[in-house]
Amino acid sequence: MPKIDYYLTLVSPYAYMGHARLVEIGQRQKTSIHIKPVNMGFIFSQTGGLPLAQRPPARQAYRMQELKRWRAHLNLPLNLEPAFFPANDRDAAGMVIAANLKGENAIDLAGAFLRAVWAEEKNIADRETLISVANAQGLDGETLLKKSHSSDVNAVWDLNTQDAMTVGVFGAPTYIYGAHMFWGQDRLDFLEQSLVADA
Repeated sequence: MPKIDYYLTLVSPYAYMGHARLVEIGQRQKTSIHIKPVNMGFIFSQTGGLPLAQRPPARQAYRMQELKRWRAHLNLPLNLEPAFFPANDRDAAGMVIAANLKGENAIDLAGAFLRAVWAEEKNIADRETLISVANAQGLDGETLLKKSHSSDVNAVWDLNTQDAMTVGVFGAPTYIYGAHMFWGQDRLDFLEQSLVADA
């Protein structure tokens, strides 16, 4: 089965906008998705990226235009300025990794965290919110949160980040299929075209 490596942070609006469509592509093209939360702050520091607050006003203004366009185009609920953004997503990322290590549905958990930030005005840096979101997915949120900084989860977090750097990731979301890298949810059509061409 072909596979897609899916590098993301759980506070990226673009990961949120592309998440459900990526899952649909995986199902449609019978492709496995390997979810890889990363330390995007570290990646930015190594690749010239800047956190939103440090970007020039012109870039921030254009980002807002793009969010409005894509929200309308996708007909997707999206708060342009969420109450809890930016938020530290390290615990949420650790829970996604922990769920993945247990063979649980880490993809849907990640999607729930993304929705929590961008559509539900929830704080994914808050312990009770993290537990509640995971429980709503049929998972044991308290156990996943306890494991979110375990040695095995920390090792995967570090490895994901290093792997991202090795393959040239510089922003989120990034989808890797074979030798092809696709940065941003607006490249999902190209990703699917590549999968179809190789089928």
